[in-house]
Amino acid sequence: MSRGATEDLVAKLADYEQSDLPERTKVALRFADRMTGPAPTTLGPALEAELKQYFTEDEILDLGMTIGFASGWQRFIEAVGIVPDRWTDGAPPPFRPLD
Repeated sequence: MSRGATEDLVAKLADYEQSDLPERTKVALRFADRMTGPAPTTLGPALEAELKQYFTEDEILDLGMTIGFASGWQRFIEAVGIVPDRWTDGAPPPFRPLD
């Protein structure tokens, strides 16, 4: 079994709704989009039903916590100015501004 994101998988994420990714993956990505958008809102009945169709309550909790942690970590490293080791002063910023 191989793990990790392939270039093909990453390319599909840009327009995941139109991709051939499994519906379960698309639902998880919709959840992530809802949680990390510029103005996160409640799930709404449609997304909640989709999540419950593909994930157990424990999986939804785990997925939400993971999305929240990853999103929060990204905001933290941007706020305090943590940059990759390969970045040098004077180079363009390594991250795009948050919307």
